[in-house]
Amino acid sequence: MFTGIVQTTGTIEALTPRGGDVRLAVRCPELGAACGTVGDSISVGGVCLTAIELDENGFSADVSRETLDHTTLGRYKPGGRVNLEKALTLATPLGGHLVTGHVDGIGEVLDRRDDARSIRFGIRVPGELSRYVARKGSVCLDGVSLTVNDVSGDRFGVNIVPHTLEVTTLDEWMEGVPVNVEVDIVARYLERLLGDDSSRGLSLEKLKETGFAESH
Repeated sequence: MFTGIVQTTGTIEALTPRGGDVRLAVRCPELGAACGTVGDSISVGGVCLTAIELDENGFSADVSRETLDHTTLGRYKPGGRVNLEKALTLATPLGGHLVTGHVDGIGEVLDRRDDARSIRFGIRVPGELSRYVARKGSVCLDGVSLTVNDVSGDRFGVNIVPHTLEVTTLDEWMEGVPVNVEVDIVARYLERLLGDDSSRGLSLEKLKETGFAESH
C-alpha cells in the first residue's frame, strides 16, 4: 500500500529480457539503502514492484508479462525517469490517499496549459474507468496522488502545483503521453457494495432497509 506522495525520482538503468518478461533496474542514489530490503514493495511510476536486488545506488525488480501489457512499464527506455515511493507503514503520514500500486488502465495526456505558476493537464481514461473518477475526488497518475478538478465523460482535469512539478516526472508530460491510472480504491469498493448483483452486491435499497444510508 502507498500514499501517492512521491519520495524521489529514479532513472531506468536497464530493462533486461528474461524468459519472456523483464528485469527492471532503477538507479536512485537519493534513497540508497533506504529503499528497504529484498522482498519489499516499491511503487515505480505507480506500479507496485517487489525489490529483488538492492544496493546503495538503486534496486532491481522483475516485471511480469501481465504488468508489461497493462501498464506503461513496457514502454520505458533506459535513461527515462520514474516516480518512486516506498511502501506505506503505520508510522507514515497519509498525505495523499490510499494507493495499491495495482494500475487499472493506461490514460493519455490530452493537453497541457499554464495556469499562473501551476500547470493544468487534461487526461483521458479508458471508458470503463470513467465512472470511478469524480470531481474533487482522488486519482493516482504515474504514482502521484492528485485531486480531480473537473470531469466530462472519459476526460478529467488536474492542476499540478510547482512543488509537485519539481519533485516528480509530471513536468515531462506532453500531449499524447501515456500515463498509469489507478482509480480511488474507495470508489471500487462502493461499486461492489452497491452493485446490482443481489447475490454479491449490497444495493442502495438494502442499505436503506438497514438504516445505514440514512445514518451515514
